Amino acid sequence: MKIEINSLTDYLFEIPKTDAMHVPAQVYASQSMIDKIRQDGGLRQLVHMTMLPGIVKAMAMPDIHSGYGFPIGGVAAFDWHNGVISPGGVGYDINCGVRLIRSLLEKEAIMPHMEMILNTLFQQIPSGAGSKKKKLKADLESAIKKGSQWAVKKGYGEQRDIEFTEENGCMPDVNLETISNRALQRGKHQLCTLGGGNHFLEIGVVEKIFDPVIARTFGLFENQITVLLHTGSRGLGHQIADDYVNAMLKRIAKENISLPNSTLACMSIHSTIAMKYYAAMSGAANFAWANRQIITHFVREVFQYVLNMSPRDLGMDLVYDLSHNIAKKEQHIIDGKPHTLCIHRKGATRAFGPNHRAIPIDYQQSGQPVIVPGDMGNASYVLAGTQAAMEKSFGSACHGAGRILSRSAAKRAAKGRSIAEELQANGVQIRYRGRSTLAEEMPDAYKNVSDVVDVIEKSGIAKKVARLKPLGVIKG
Repeated sequence: MKIEINSLTDYLFEIPKTDAMHVPAQVYASQSMIDKIRQDGGLRQLVHMTMLPGIVKAMAMPDIHSGYGFPIGGVAAFDWHNGVISPGGVGYDINCGVRLIRSLLEKEAIMPHMEMILNTLFQQIPSGAGSKKKKLKADLESAIKKGSQWAVKKGYGEQRDIEFTEENGCMPDVNLETISNRALQRGKHQLCTLGGGNHFLEIGVVEKIFDPVIARTFGLFENQITVLLHTGSRGLGHQIADDYVNAMLKRIAKENISLPNSTLACMSIHSTIAMKYYAAMSGAANFAWANRQIITHFVREVFQYVLNMSPRDLGMDLVYDLSHNIAKKEQHIIDGKPHTLCIHRKGATRAFGPNHRAIPIDYQQSGQPVIVPGDMGNASYVLAGTQAAMEKSFGSACHGAGRILSRSAAKRAAKGRSIAEELQANGVQIRYRGRSTLAEEMPDAYKNVSDVVDVIEKSGIAKKVARLKPLGVIKG
């Protein structure tokens, strides 16, 4: 399948509409990135997105790469009245997301204790693909219904955490009857677990401030210690995705929906099966927010214990928590008129601009924090959403660096090397469960996050606020 792609600006490209496409497809990237993106299957998946009923706009962020169904880095807007919802457009790790925790600590204060902090975190927070925390007593149904709001009520955090979490850590449209027993069993003991793959817990330092005014609003300063947390809904979300992909595939013929690929299984938003999926997906999203909230509580406890400091002196406040894989009902302006849309963000993050009612009062002037993790050897970024993002990308931005090597290719490239020693030489201490995970997630497997972020800023979607450098990382 030959894909024609034209340059609209230095940082925006377009695949023209064909007879099979309902809308053109846009890609935010630089010229050098486009040349590499062409070599991946992500562009073909982006084109396939445009063939689904009711699509209003299809676009990809510069971290685009091939995924299941939609490309990772894909954003799709469907009309709420005549569009569809697709589990493959959300992903198998529902509400895989990231949160940034700031502190009052500076680098020099923590380095003598880094080894003990990492070791204790590694012991307290299970990681790895099958990880479970059996000692944590949790009301699973309440976590699914209320998300991080339930976690805070149970003592895992504080009210302020809810205010600085996307959707206040809870999507309301949950119906437990839409979630299979198999999914519930898989999630039963997985609250307060990282999981495997690209999930991580990272202690970092603010290496550079780009926008001092917004940085102060976010509570960030140079040489400050931060914690990045990246995980999702674990086995619960994976099973929900699997259940509904299969259920939709069985019914797709009856709905007279033509699919370019079975991984794009979808149904009309207002069909019974789609509404059940939305309710189940919302429950998985809430589980993920509860998971990140409980892990945050244990991170704070470990810092307090190892450093023998009070919560007030540590000042470990949540900057923001964002989802990467989700579909949501949102209001946006198109051609000067408000429209209700179902926005799929698959490996993409919300980037709402200033004065949007969905972001905390503290961030009304600055715009929403956009947290962009890079690879574990180099850097991550904090950005701020803009009004231009609302106009160009329905308030969406990139979610990370984006892979350039598949997991198998990364393992081949890592043969004969000690990734742990290479990270140590770069000033990064690492704790991990399996050598294969470390190889799959080595820095070489990812694009340069600085290049990705530059595209986002030069496109006007978000502005750079701060760059973080990893000091210690826990992987599954």
